[in-house]
Order: sequence, then C-alpha cells, then structure tokens
Amino acid sequence: MTTPKISLAEARTSRILNAPVLPLLLSMAWPNIVIMVAQASTGLIETWWVAKLGTDALAGMALVFPPVMLMTMISAGAMGGGISSAVARALGGGQRAEADTLVLHAIVINIVLGLAFSAIFLAFGEPIYRMLGGEGAELEAALIYSNVVFAGNVFIWLMNGLASVIRGTGNMLYPAIVICVGIVFLVPISPLLIFGFGPIPAMGIAGGGAALLIFYLGGTIAMAWYIFAGRCAVRFRWDRLRRDSMTSILRVGAMSAITSIQTNVTIGGATALVASFTAVSAVAGFGTGARLEYLLIPLIFGIGAPLVALVGTNIGAGQRQRALQIALTGGALAFVLTEAIGLAAAIWPEHWLSLFSADPDMIETGSAYLRIVGPTYGFFGLGLSLYFASQGAGRLFWPLASGFLRIAIALGGGWIALRWTGSLNGLFYAIGLALVVYGLTILIAVRSGAWFK
Repeated sequence: MTTPKISLAEARTSRILNAPVLPLLLSMAWPNIVIMVAQASTGLIETWWVAKLGTDALAGMALVFPPVMLMTMISAGAMGGGISSAVARALGGGQRAEADTLVLHAIVINIVLGLAFSAIFLAFGEPIYRMLGGEGAELEAALIYSNVVFAGNVFIWLMNGLASVIRGTGNMLYPAIVICVGIVFLVPISPLLIFGFGPIPAMGIAGGGAALLIFYLGGTIAMAWYIFAGRCAVRFRWDRLRRDSMTSILRVGAMSAITSIQTNVTIGGATALVASFTAVSAVAGFGTGARLEYLLIPLIFGIGAPLVALVGTNIGAGQRQRALQIALTGGALAFVLTEAIGLAAAIWPEHWLSLFSADPDMIETGSAYLRIVGPTYGFFGLGLSLYFASQGAGRLFWPLASGFLRIAIALGGGWIALRWTGSLNGLFYAIGLALVVYGLTILIAVRSGAWFK
C-alpha cells in the first residue's frame, strides 16, 4: 500500500501545528530577521551617503524618514500582517482555494493604497514637513527626497504585499534571499546616483530616493515571479473580487495600520517638539538617535511575521493554548534582543551617532536621547511582537489601546515636561516611560487571555 504524497503546503502546515515551539519559532525567525535588518539597512545606507551632503540634507531626511517608515510599516507590518494572517488562517483551516483567492485581493489592495499615499504626499508634502518643523534648506532637501520616493511608492507596497503572501504560507526564506540580494546591488547604486560617476550625473539627495525605488522595483519583480510561476504554496488565480476575502485582509490590516500610524505620530510629534525648542543640528541628532528605534521595528518584525503565521494557523486549527504559548515565547525573545541593543546604545551612543555626523550639537542631543530611552527598548520589542501575534489571532483591541496610551504619555507628558523643565531630557524621559507602559499593557492583556474573551 503506497503512502499518499503530502503537498508542500500540507507539510508546512503540519509542522506549524505540531513542532516544538521554540525551535520552530527560531527556524522561521532567523531568515526573517535577516531580511528585515537588511531591508532597514537600505535607509541607513541612504542616510550615511546623504550625510556627506551636509547637515541640512541629513535634517531633511530626518523629516522624511517617519512618513517613509510609515509606508513600510503599513505595507509590510500592518496590511502585510493582515495578508499573512488571512493566508495562514485559511491554510490552517484547510481552505486552500480561499488562500489562493487571497493573492489577487492582496495585489489589488496594495496597488490602491500605494497610489493613494503617493497622491497625498506628492500633493501635500510641503505642509506636512512644515508641520514637522521643517524650514529653509532642510525643507527643500526633504521635499526633493520625498517627491522621488513617493512617485514610485506603489512598488514599496507591492513588494511588501507579495512577500506577505509568501510569509503567510510559512516560507520566510525566499523573501529573505530576495531582499538580501537587493541590498548587495543597492550599496553601489546609491552613491553612484547621489554623487555621479562618468556619464552618470550627480543627482544629490534625489539620487538616494531613486536608488531606493530601484531596490523595491527589483524586489517586486522577484516576488511576483515566485508566486506566478507556481513555486509558492499558494497560487495566483483570476477571480472576481469578493467582500469576504477583502474583509479577511482588511479587518486585521486596517486596524493594524492604526498601530503603525501611532508609532510614527509619536516619533514625528517628538521631532516637531524638538524642532520647536532647539536648532537644526539638535533635530538631526534626535532624528538620528530615533532612527535606531526605527531599526528595531524590522528586527521585531523578523520575529513578528512568523508569529502572525504561527498564531494564525494554530487558531485556525483550534489550538488556542499552543497559539498563546507561541506568542509569549516570541515576546520574550523580542524583549531580550531589543533590550540588548537598547543597553548597548545607552552605553556607547557616540558609536552610532558618529556614523552619520561629527557635529557636536547633533551628537550631544542624540546621546542624551539614547542614554535615557535606550534602556526601555526591550518593552517596545515586547509590545510590538505581541501586536504581531495579536494580528495572527485577529484580536487587536489591546495593541491599539496601548498605542494610544503611548502617544498620550510621550507627546502629552513630553510637552508638559519640556515646558516645565526647559530641557529636552524631560521629553526623552516621557518617551521612555511611554514605551514601558506600552509593552506591559499588551503583555498583561494577552497573558490574561484577552484574545479568547
């Protein structure tokens, strides 16, 4: 009697439902951590080269970085989490045809949202960056870079959306390979377009934006080929757009987008407070210091994306306690990694800041921020990883509530502290306290079984 063949999708789903939790999570997380750190390094590469153009260019990038990270976080983490969660829950429930249908819906959603956000920032970029404190040469640099990036924003959305489809099947390795290969090409392309060489003219800060778009265009092509060629565990199929499939993605993705906006509102609002209180070099210092916090997001996403697939698949299969165990294990892992980075940044802040500028005011402000806020980074990692696990569960009330608490403490409390103390340190202490409250609130909610009430 011959044993029936098990398909690739069935084998992956069986492993997600039965393998030991920690080894399973680590095996899925490491390639995803590589991909996310590599993807985040695209921004660092851009910043390092643009810093050679002067402090105004660096401050301009600090103004644009929150909106660009917002696009990345919503497309990869929020809407991408909704896509991965929907695919994982469909596969966990044995609904293969539904999982295939979700590919088309994911593409349509990402194209529409990518074009919509492009229109917003191309039409209203100047007032947005003025609201963040931009003026003069820094505002001019911000607009040049922003207009280039948002002109091709749809490729950021498409690449992240297609990668999320692949991750929803439990395959973290292929997206990691694509993005790492893309980074290899980005390293020489970025300075080539910024400074020019031979017949290629120097584009200045616009060249950095153009190089970034080339990276995302190449990634979009590679992800689309993998799915359309039938190499993915789910297949693309033409079908009419259905409300239930749209809802399956958007119910999680739209609520998750609010969380992404919360993070960027916090950093963007804090940037505006710094800009209202001090000089452009201090804005560059705060922006460069806060960029390390942004670098934590893709690192946590490296753990969070597997959590979406693992929790979603197990809940789809009715294995609630295993889903909760996976979430808490992932939260603990994220806390350890991000706290280690935060402590290192607090002890040696100059090592990070001096990569971008030698301006003493910039380094002084950035160092103060990292010494105060760095030791609380572990709670940010804890809360954000449990937010991703909550995406897999399709339960996002407590992550959203915690995000609003963070905004109130960081910006409201920071504004009061800034006015009472007359020092940026008061603002930085409020930002650190907000991170601690954010992480502990989500942990208590998830651990108490809020997903299942």
